[in-house]
Amino acid sequence: MTEMTGAQAIIKTLKKYGIDTIFGLPGVQLDNIFDALYYEDSIRIIHTRHEQGAGYMAFGYAASTGKTGVCLVVPGPGLLNASAALSTAYACNTPVLVLAGQIRSDMIDKGIGLLHEVPNQLGMMESVAKWTASAPSPADAPALVHEAFKQLQTGRRRPVVLEMAMDIMGQKSEVKIAERPHEPERPEGDPDLIEKAAKILGNAKNPMIYVGGGAQDAATEVRELAESLQAPVNASISGRGVISDRSYLAQNRITARELWDEADAVLVVGSRMTGPVLMSNWPMKDGRKIVRIDIDPEQIDRLLKPDVGIIADAGKCLNEMIRRVEKHNKPRQSREEELLTAKEKSLKTFYEVQPLASYTEVIRQELGDDGIFVPEMTQMGYFSWVWFPVYHPRTYISCSYQGTLGYGFATALGVKVANPDKQVISINGDGGFLFTGQELATAMLHKINLVAIIFRDNAYGNVRKIQDQSYGGRNIAVELHNPDFVKYAEAFGAAGMRAESPESLRDAIRRGFANDVPTLIEVPMGKAPDLRLS
Repeated sequence: MTEMTGAQAIIKTLKKYGIDTIFGLPGVQLDNIFDALYYEDSIRIIHTRHEQGAGYMAFGYAASTGKTGVCLVVPGPGLLNASAALSTAYACNTPVLVLAGQIRSDMIDKGIGLLHEVPNQLGMMESVAKWTASAPSPADAPALVHEAFKQLQTGRRRPVVLEMAMDIMGQKSEVKIAERPHEPERPEGDPDLIEKAAKILGNAKNPMIYVGGGAQDAATEVRELAESLQAPVNASISGRGVISDRSYLAQNRITARELWDEADAVLVVGSRMTGPVLMSNWPMKDGRKIVRIDIDPEQIDRLLKPDVGIIADAGKCLNEMIRRVEKHNKPRQSREEELLTAKEKSLKTFYEVQPLASYTEVIRQELGDDGIFVPEMTQMGYFSWVWFPVYHPRTYISCSYQGTLGYGFATALGVKVANPDKQVISINGDGGFLFTGQELATAMLHKINLVAIIFRDNAYGNVRKIQDQSYGGRNIAVELHNPDFVKYAEAFGAAGMRAESPESLRDAIRRGFANDVPTLIEVPMGKAPDLRLS
């Protein structure tokens, strides 16, 4: 037992979990915890210009590594400002720990009107967090931090929120910092169900695999099983990179839709299947067997009811399934020529969508195989859902179904902090970029040297397209007045460039990667062409 403050108890317990970075903003309710952090050289503080930026950076840090991202915000408006990022992490099943301040403990929910007071603060967060708790004393803090990490490491990995009142953060008492517990074992799956699934897949004539974000840490197992079955693999947006797009088995959404009709057995790993089943209406087929692997019991039979549903960690379950499939698998000839031909045919659609296709090629070539791409909710981003090749897990960081416009730039900063030795490219529309564009100041201060590209069409382009196509061109509330983004970047001390063609973008990216400051590249665009995404 050691005497320490509540703030020190939190920080010292975080260190047990190897936390080395915290994104956040200081404020009066957090004075004691920032003072505790002053003495902790092993934890880097990235202080941002807005809590939304801090939340997205923590999300990017976690999404690109699989490790826990931590953000620290004041109560009330600070926590609410971060909630868009929490909703994104929730949608993407990403482990983010939010440490939130609180008003004086004796005044919580009294309606007095203290600074940053909101009623039922944790109740507000329950829709975008897996677990919430309040630490009532310094002595309680270590156990609650341990519970927070248990929640982050078990089942579906989603954000958690732990709050502590400002006076408790400063209060001293005897505290025991327990050792970090062993990480909870993740379920391997029912052996009988795995055996049943192995028989279905091994005996199938045309098996197919569909992967989502829940398969990001099972890339090796997915590839091995797919090769054994000669099964084409399609990925959701969150599942991009689970199988390398260089593999002939990796199929984009265009070819996967055609192969879907032939499939007599489909293995779904860690995906909601919302895209194919609900958004794109891929038809169901009588007699087709569905096998699902998911860590979440509530997810296992939503939208697509399986013949075999296995609640398990994807990697552990697939490892056993690979072994069992060997016993049932029929002799299979390589489908390489067939599947490569299908992919090549679909590329004709890719090259027809200009200039998006040419810009995409340049970005992919200059980023490098292990570079990390953050696409944003913009026309180029939508195009990338299908057409941007991804070669490694956790190198394509989407916002999944949440569609949080403006998430991209700040998220990419968190990605770069977590992966300083990798190149990171953030693409943005001119609408979304200015949601968190002020974080360029954070990038400069903390030397977060990424390349951000803004495709400028002076509009909320997707909304304008919908108004043009569905509402007779009755455009309203879509036109934008933009700064000169080159001068905008230079005003922060960053590098600003303008590229008006794919080749000039190539040159700008190369110069950006060589810079010792963040780089912002503006690309003027007209109206984007129609996209075929399903």
